[in-house]
Amino acid sequence: MDLRFTADELAFRDELRAWLHGVLPTLAPPPPENDFVARRAYDTAWQRMLFDAGYAGINWPKEFGGRGATPTEHLIFLEETERVGAPYVGVNFVGLLHGGPTLIMEASDAQRAKHLPSILRGDEVWCQGFSEPNAGSDLASLSTRAIRDGDHYVVTGQKIWTSNAQISDYCELLVRTDAEAPKHRGITWLAMPMDLPGIEVRPIKTIHGASEFSEVFLDEVRIPVENRVGDENDGWRVAMVTFSFERGTAFISEQLAAMRKLKELAHVARSVPKGNATAWDDGEVRREIGRLQAELDALWALTKRNVSQATRTGVPGPGGSVFKLFYADVHKRMTALSHKILGRHTLAMEDLGDLSTVDFVGDRVYSLTLSIAAGTSQIQRNIVGERILGLPKER
Repeated sequence: MDLRFTADELAFRDELRAWLHGVLPTLAPPPPENDFVARRAYDTAWQRMLFDAGYAGINWPKEFGGRGATPTEHLIFLEETERVGAPYVGVNFVGLLHGGPTLIMEASDAQRAKHLPSILRGDEVWCQGFSEPNAGSDLASLSTRAIRDGDHYVVTGQKIWTSNAQISDYCELLVRTDAEAPKHRGITWLAMPMDLPGIEVRPIKTIHGASEFSEVFLDEVRIPVENRVGDENDGWRVAMVTFSFERGTAFISEQLAAMRKLKELAHVARSVPKGNATAWDDGEVRREIGRLQAELDALWALTKRNVSQATRTGVPGPGGSVFKLFYADVHKRMTALSHKILGRHTLAMEDLGDLSTVDFVGDRVYSLTLSIAAGTSQIQRNIVGERILGLPKER
């Protein structure tokens, strides 16, 4: 990948900067974190603005409604939107970052025509129904069953940790369609409308105080066979495509936010008193900030490589697992350092005095999820060992 900007790429950056400069002052303040109806309205309105301006699906192929941006243009878009604090994809991260790309790779023409334009416009919000109470890291052990009945699958079971299920239109759902087959070979990938009879959504309140996750109970839900993506019993392979996008490119904006927050942490360290000096005067604090910055820079270089590979092949490779594994560790150490610097200020989930601390406290709590979300760190190590290092697979 050529990391020097071409004249066309510089023109794209200037065009984007001008558009962001004009549109961001017109946005209302973001809604409260736990008002999911308002968050959906806010996030989908931003998505429609991106769509109308030609920036929706920045890296999606043009034939599927995207801009067909080059890898460098994609990264320019992410850097520029993060730099000025533009809204993130928000509640529809599933649809935009891995559900939609999976449909591009695996769905029929009719399914693509039905869903992709709606996702890009912000008309459809998706959630993910993969994990179950007894099938988390060992996802292939899932037990939600689907029995074929004419033109429908009759689905019964339970999903958990389903982000934004209470405001979603569709769910990318894994079900077991052959109980006699080996566990990886009896699974099917379905696009489930969330308004079907028999679906019950129960939000889960997290330690952070929000309820972005839900349990989803399915009681003889009738899903049309035409909603199946890929062949029956081939859902595990389709799910691997989904995972490659989830781990490979979906964390890019988070990484950019982490790079920005590390700079903010360095600024805060210069303001926090420690004895007769400040936290910044502690040499070990400065060294750790420097190490974290170097590691984030290395992750950014890996991101550019992964994005380039995804553009050539259509699917992110196992480098996404390397990124996810290392990013989880870097983010945890960064938030641990923020607590060391802020001391007792981190005991409150609100800003105290002149210090803006609430974001750092929230990030510390959130960091605990990173070794679990989008595949646990143990799963990522297995992928790296088997697919990159060529080690024998587990029996």
